[in-house]
Amino acid sequence: MRILHTADWHLGRTLEGRSRMAEQESLVDELARLVDEERIDLVLIAGDVYDSVNPPAAAEQLFYEALTRLGADGRRPVAVIAGNHDHPDRVTAALPLASRQSIRMVGLPTAETLSIPVPSAGQTARLYALPYPSEARLNTVLAEQADERLLQQAYSGKIAALIERQRASFGSDTVNLIMSHLYVAGGRESESERPIQVGGAYTVEAAVFSTAAQYAALGHLHRAQTIRAPIPVRYCGSPIAFSFSEAGQAKSVTVVDVNPGEPARWTEIPLSSGRPLVRWHAAGGIAEVERWVAEGRDSSAWIELHLHVSDALSMEDIHRLRRMHGGIIHIRPVFPERQRETRVSDRSGLPIGELFKQFYARQTGGAEPEPELVSLFLDLVKDDDASGDGGDAA
Repeated sequence: MRILHTADWHLGRTLEGRSRMAEQESLVDELARLVDEERIDLVLIAGDVYDSVNPPAAAEQLFYEALTRLGADGRRPVAVIAGNHDHPDRVTAALPLASRQSIRMVGLPTAETLSIPVPSAGQTARLYALPYPSEARLNTVLAEQADERLLQQAYSGKIAALIERQRASFGSDTVNLIMSHLYVAGGRESESERPIQVGGAYTVEAAVFSTAAQYAALGHLHRAQTIRAPIPVRYCGSPIAFSFSEAGQAKSVTVVDVNPGEPARWTEIPLSSGRPLVRWHAAGGIAEVERWVAEGRDSSAWIELHLHVSDALSMEDIHRLRRMHGGIIHIRPVFPERQRETRVSDRSGLPIGELFKQFYARQTGGAEPEPELVSLFLDLVKDDDASGDGGDAA
């Protein structure tokens, strides 16, 4: 059986107000070609289909189109779970129609395992599909089982108990899979993800994944990576980059080859959809940016520009830069001379007001704060010091 593992599409997401719908439409086209070229038998979509609980209509339309195309009008089974960005009911809204086309949708955690016939492989997949399991949603599932002991366990223990329960459903003659949207200890995060673990409370230990399963398909982390665990536990990563923290990351999907009773083998398939996100560090100032644009550098990319300047950028400079390259999203002025001055000065000896002025200048591209603003800041510092002294005395 050949399985396509994908996740974190975030349909409807923008980049600083710029629509990325055209890129996501291109992604669906690429995935539709890929499932045919790679002879995929089963598609797993591990959550965060949408970027918000109330996605735009165009995003919903694109999702339904993607399901139809990836599922080959019912000839190829598809399974989808909700992620932490999704509203469970929104993901499963089309279930009455989708189920007729061999599309399984799961919005809330359940203790049941799906049995999915895969005609093209002549096999059956047993899939434990666990959508984003918040503490409240987990407790609801466990309460239905009337197991007070499980309710008292820590978060990772509850996940482990639910997964272990599936052992009886996994057979020696079936392909046994787990799909979820959560954070596993050791995973490397990106800035573009909405955190789901709070102080480690929502962190799952890799050891929870039962050896009765052959592969765990995960969503949430946008960097493709494999977690060290008793079985292959894999984040496929997002199919396009969503923040400049992902600049330079290769985007991909994962294809899994597995047969009943045999270890799973996986490979990364690179994707070309989506405009790349890149960072330019222009030490030569605006003239260097002009040269890069004339050379056609990163002509189709979204760009975060770190521009070395000696003075604050004027609005004319900013408009000029944006006219040069329509993909420039952020312009970050860098003042090398001021950085050198800061490094050689003993900042600990400067008055707090002077430190505030330096901070304000860095944040605003060289502007000087109004005297009234400096005075207000100093008053706030004094008030904070006074309240702190009072607390110690008490």
